Amino acid sequence: MPTIRPSEDRDLAAITAIYSHHVLHGTGTFETTPPTQDDMAARRADVLSKGLPYLVAEENGQVQGFAYCQWFKPRPAYRFSAEDSIYLHPDAAGKGLGKQLLAVLSAQAEAAGVRKLIAVIGDSANLGSVGVHRAQGFSHVGTLKACGWKFDKWLDVVLMEKPLGEGDTTPATTEIR
Repeated sequence: MPTIRPSEDRDLAAITAIYSHHVLHGTGTFETTPPTQDDMAARRADVLSKGLPYLVAEENGQVQGFAYCQWFKPRPAYRFSAEDSIYLHPDAAGKGLGKQLLAVLSAQAEAAGVRKLIAVIGDSANLGSVGVHRAQGFSHVGTLKACGWKFDKWLDVVLMEKPLGEGDTTPATTEIR
């Protein structure tokens, strides 16, 4: 049974390797050059500095996946909306780990004051990611057709959303980082 926990500096090599695999072989990210471990450390530090969760799933001492959320856009009016990201080791796909990571991420994002999680899913054929989000209560809100070019083909982006906590049913009365 995997353990979902906050990421630590010692996880960065595994996080970088997992993400690099997706950059080089997948369409869930539209990056085409894998970031370095220093790049990934800076990205993680940025997420954590905002009080947002950055998690790993570990099993038998090995990181099998990671998930985090980041502000959807930098402008102040978006400060209660965050975009989630989930990446699994290729051997961990299809075993329910993505659902577990997303459930814990959603709960921790809500605790941090996020009112809406947004999934920006690369490639409309990415049925695993769409399914994980749907299973966790996200609803489809749109598809941006052919807005990415990777692996010599046009790729769509699927947009999904999930309200957290009170969502938009009450005014936002507290500030978050």
